[in-house]
Amino acid sequence: MTTPSEDRETLGGDGATAVAGPSRISRRRFLWLTGAGSLTLTLAGCGDNDAGLLAPEFPPFDEWLDRGPLEPQRTLVRGVSLHALVATEAAPANAPPLVLIHGSGLSGRYMIPTARELAADFPVYVPDIPGYGDSGDPGKVLNIPQMSNWLVAWMEAIGLERASFLGNSFGCQVIVDLAMRYPERVNRLILQGPTTPPDERSTFWQFIRWRQNEPYNPEMLGEVTAPEYGKAGLWRMIRSYIFQVTDPVEEKVRKIEAPTLVIRGEHDPITHQAFAEMLVRRLPHGELLILPDVAHTLVFTAPLALADATRSFMEESA
Repeated sequence: MTTPSEDRETLGGDGATAVAGPSRISRRRFLWLTGAGSLTLTLAGCGDNDAGLLAPEFPPFDEWLDRGPLEPQRTLVRGVSLHALVATEAAPANAPPLVLIHGSGLSGRYMIPTARELAADFPVYVPDIPGYGDSGDPGKVLNIPQMSNWLVAWMEAIGLERASFLGNSFGCQVIVDLAMRYPERVNRLILQGPTTPPDERSTFWQFIRWRQNEPYNPEMLGEVTAPEYGKAGLWRMIRSYIFQVTDPVEEKVRKIEAPTLVIRGEHDPITHQAFAEMLVRRLPHGELLILPDVAHTLVFTAPLALADATRSFMEESA
């Protein structure tokens, strides 16, 4: 069993490896990444949306966010309380564990619909990365390698030696880093709506894509995510955004040993088709699945289709 060693955490100054992005950026680069605000907001609503997919109907809030077999769990890791939603009793004996990792600024709460669907087939774990959701503050804003280090430390603390991982959006970048640096901890990866395309790593493009995706999300999703952004705080959000857009995920995937499924929603403006295809070409054991009539946040908006795709991949690559 391998534990997250100090060497892995401090390699390259901040946990970065040979392919990781720069730990510091110039003032000019910082202004480019976080600037262009007024022009971006003016143009952010541009682009075509499929009117038939906008504002989909969902069950009542309490029903959609019902945890089912998922129960809250707290684990002390490096002196910080990490929160997770966990369901281990409903799955068949000896079923492989599955860990769901949330996107930037969020917690695992918006992943409940998918986690609930998968809990009958796998022991499911949905942790909040330190500094987000209901997990404690680690005392600093974690970069991507540090996030994956914390997740491995959490796995060690709960006795989870290996697992498969399903990430959404920025969570895909975290689990790619984890799989690259801790291959002995990873069975399989599912990258649902991975970020960030190298040709769109600017505030200008990210706000445009975010705004183009918004009409595909129900208002209910905003009720879930808005409090989470508030918990994370503005500074943590800005720093995490910079880590996101300076992370060379398209290079890291070359080093992934685990079988990996990239899932893209047909109408996802954030994960464009060319980027999804690039990742699959570079993954040693990658495949691509396009889910029709859906966009980016499938863990919330299309849990049945995503759960079915996950089950099939887990069975086929076993």
